Amino acid sequence: MFRRRPTLAELNAQCAQTLSAALGMEVTELGEDFIRGRMPCDERTRQPFGLLHGGASVALAETLGSLAGNLCLDNEQQIAVGLEISANHLRPVTQGAVLGVARPIHVGRNTQVWDIRIEDEEGRMTCISRLTLAVIPKQ
Repeated sequence: MFRRRPTLAELNAQCAQTLSAALGMEVTELGEDFIRGRMPCDERTRQPFGLLHGGASVALAETLGSLAGNLCLDNEQQIAVGLEISANHLRPVTQGAVLGVARPIHVGRNTQVWDIRIEDEEGRMTCISRLTLAVIPKQ
């Protein structure tokens, strides 16, 4: 499914000096049809009440989905960018890390739709997200 297969080091280097790096995100696995990553629940990602910030979960979801979507492109002159994202926050997280997995629902020429599921370290679902990407010419 992925037309390019960079190493994990290359994927993580691509995220250096971005929001992903500032929030401590790390890509941990690139499978045949999924990408997996983790993000800490710490002072960078908690909201004022001590819970993992919903926006941080959405940032993890969009990061994983966008990375995966761009690996599906066979044209170096295109880029897949976020068009719409929705998220349901199902369980609070106060410490440790969350683990996200992005899997494709639809990979087309002009749009892609990705399902991103985020769990806590005990494997309990904390957030489910759907990301729509637009495939556009690279600027």
